[in-house]
Amino acid sequence: MSPIKNALAAATVLTAIAAVPAQAQEIENKEFDGFYVGGSFGLGAQTNDRNETILFDTDRNGSFDNQVRSVSGANAFSPGFCNGAAKSSTPTAGCRNDKDDMDYYIRAGADKQYGNFVVGFLVDGGRSESKDSVTAFSTTPASYTFTRELDYALGARGRVGYTPGGVLFYATGGVSYAKIDNSFTTTNGANSFTDNGKTDSWGWSAGGGAEAKVTNNITMGLEYLYTRYTDDDYVVNVGPGSAGATNPFLLASGGTDMKRSDPDFDQHSIRLTAAFRF
Repeated sequence: MSPIKNALAAATVLTAIAAVPAQAQEIENKEFDGFYVGGSFGLGAQTNDRNETILFDTDRNGSFDNQVRSVSGANAFSPGFCNGAAKSSTPTAGCRNDKDDMDYYIRAGADKQYGNFVVGFLVDGGRSESKDSVTAFSTTPASYTFTRELDYALGARGRVGYTPGGVLFYATGGVSYAKIDNSFTTTNGANSFTDNGKTDSWGWSAGGGAEAKVTNNITMGLEYLYTRYTDDDYVVNVGPGSAGATNPFLLASGGTDMKRSDPDFDQHSIRLTAAFRF
């Protein structure tokens, strides 16, 4: 074989050898690149709100800074408050703990990979079965319980991550919107109670996770997400009903407005995720 042919053959071999890692790097750099659809399933737990109470606006000026007092001036809610739903009309029976339960969401998004770094955007929608309650006890005796849960939630988040190959570690954060289902129950059968039901709420989410390729097109992962919604629009209006004029709710202005003291609905979620990548 001539020197020229030898040189050409060597050049061909070297080119092929050089192309292998370049092609492998290109494939590796596209592991988390493109569009995907999927879902998540996990546990939603709430932030401990043991110091939460119920606030009263007896003069109905919108301030919620009053105490409900009897004709003698005594605090009508001196028995106090508890975190959870009342078991009876008196605090001696205690309250049921807040309900931490499952949440489930569908999601879609897109990622762009630059070497080992990945940036992306996703949207998701779903709901949580968790419930958050707080109860007040009056001297009547009677119990007054506020409960809230997610009817549904929608989120839009960005994410940024790093992949050493095969696994993506990422941080994520963005905005969230929820329809919160608020409800009110009481053992007080004398007064009338009117509420405004479901409320619209905006909030934000932040967290992180890891996602691994299990096939060329399927990934599975584990994600933690903290979400806070502002939920301060739900008010219960107390009216006369069949109660007399000396009823503590009626003394100041003929009625009283009530709301829970914590304006935020917080949730911690641990989720298993799965996605199909196009």
